Amino acid sequence: MADQVNSLEELGQVADAIETVDAPIMETIHREPVKDDLGRSYATGKRKDAVARVWIKPGSGKVIVNGKDQDVYFARPVLQMILRQPFEVAGVDGQFDVMATVKGGGLSGQAGAVKHGISKALQLFDPSLRAALKAAGFITRDSRVVERKKYGKAKARKSFQFSKR
Repeated sequence: MADQVNSLEELGQVADAIETVDAPIMETIHREPVKDDLGRSYATGKRKDAVARVWIKPGSGKVIVNGKDQDVYFARPVLQMILRQPFEVAGVDGQFDVMATVKGGGLSGQAGAVKHGISKALQLFDPSLRAALKAAGFITRDSRVVERKKYGKAKARKSFQFSKR
């Protein structure tokens, strides 16, 4: 029993030592903005099979996707709302211009990929926005993808109808 008490005291001392060492390290972690020569930040966003390359720069809130305005490329209001979410969460609505090229997947996956790319580019442009975007779950890639079809099955999991005779 005395051995356990001593080990617990040692463990407490080790934990205190780690906290005192970690404190200066945690204070020194400071993210620098990442911008190119034209003052833009670049990020890649992914969702399902869609991959989006996204550049953001300060501007009037114009969004261009594959050379078209967002209202033309993403005609459904739900998809346009998905693209606006990162700006609303970060509180910078209408302050950045977005230029994105997106390939693969369908429109819904592409909208999710552009949203992911915008979120990552925003946190690279202004690291102070990272906390809000991370809390909303926009920095993390949505890893859900379509399950593959298995042999002997009608679809990924659906079986053919069973017949006893």
